[in-house]
Amino acid sequence: MKKLKIWKFGPITLGLTALVLAAGAYFAFAGRTKAPDYQTADITRGDIEVSISASGKIQPKNYVDVGAQVSGQLEEFLFEVGDVVEKGDLLARIDETLAAAKVEADRAQLKELEASYAQQQASLELSKANAARADMLYKADAISQAEYQAAVADRKIATARLAQLEAQIERQNSTLEADLATLEFTKIYAPMSGTIVSQSAVVGQTLNANQTTPTILRIADLSVMTVEADVSEADVLRVEKGQEAYFTTLGGGGQWTTNVRQVLPQPEVLNDVVLYKVLLDVENKDEKLKPEMTAQVFCVQGKAENAIIAPVAALREGQRRRGDEGERRRNRDDNKTGFMAARASDVSDEDGLRQQIRAEMQKILEARPDAERKMALVMIDGAPQPRPVLVGLQNRTQAEILFGLEPGDVVVTGEAVMAPPVARNGDRSNRPPAMGRRGPR
Repeated sequence: MKKLKIWKFGPITLGLTALVLAAGAYFAFAGRTKAPDYQTADITRGDIEVSISASGKIQPKNYVDVGAQVSGQLEEFLFEVGDVVEKGDLLARIDETLAAAKVEADRAQLKELEASYAQQQASLELSKANAARADMLYKADAISQAEYQAAVADRKIATARLAQLEAQIERQNSTLEADLATLEFTKIYAPMSGTIVSQSAVVGQTLNANQTTPTILRIADLSVMTVEADVSEADVLRVEKGQEAYFTTLGGGGQWTTNVRQVLPQPEVLNDVVLYKVLLDVENKDEKLKPEMTAQVFCVQGKAENAIIAPVAALREGQRRRGDEGERRRNRDDNKTGFMAARASDVSDEDGLRQQIRAEMQKILEARPDAERKMALVMIDGAPQPRPVLVGLQNRTQAEILFGLEPGDVVVTGEAVMAPPVARNGDRSNRPPAMGRRGPR
């Protein structure tokens, strides 16, 4: 009886087993041969810009730090921060007591020298008279030669003494002029027209100008500002004088367009990072820009308006891989639609079409030597087909297409694949499938 049951259910079991194996093989084979799902993007028209970005600070182009040339106590400020001053305006006063006293002493000493000079002039006249009389008596043998020589020596001494007093008076006049200038330095005047943007000293503070010149305030012309942008050494070679640039500020207020004035040759090294100063001047008649503002600067390398735009993810190098070559052979006879078929009415055969394409690309390359040869996968009848393209401007996300693509084309940017399921505790058999991405092959 047992043998009979085994014989009875054996063929059924074998049939079910074979059916399960066949179904598994079919689904496995179908899964391997199923066409992948592609991530795509549309080709459009738009504006594209390639620029170098950097951050910087805004400073007045023309400014001066006003300091004190004499020591003393700061007595008075006649203006406040933010006031507009003209060149020559009196800004502040320093205590002039010591300077004024020194001027008075110089004048008194000068008067003393002038009195001595007058006295010496009288002595010189007397010495000249004595010398003349001695000369007359000596010629008449009325006096000795020694007396004659003494009279002549007294005249010379009186003349030299008068010259000495003249030199002392000149020196004292110079000293008086210097002390008068020092006295005038106790009054601080504006060296230029502008706005007082900062004040470094306060009334009552004692200033010491013996070793360094103490800064009291800063005057700046805010009508023209300079942006000092820090550009890395990797980008500085692409920045040059006269290059178009624009910047924005953290506080908003719009966008300011200008040009690069200068690239300073000496860099600054901060934490082993080499940065070069790029200077940009901009008009600031409404004075919206303030000193020390932070600016985001963009030095424009190139830009195009109403250009054909493609995502960078859709572009790859022009060399074909082996797998692409096999696919190209299989689809050569079936790809008369799309890019090649659009030109088939003008060219009789494939060789002529290739020559025409090469001629058009060469013409564009002569006009745009910076263009690069790339490849793109264009979706035609649901299948990606390779197409040569010429790329002009290119930033991190977009590229300008000079040849090969038109608005409305759909290009492959990636391929969607099923990620293997992963269980919570390491078992990969219980987690639902997730979508992943990989680049075009």
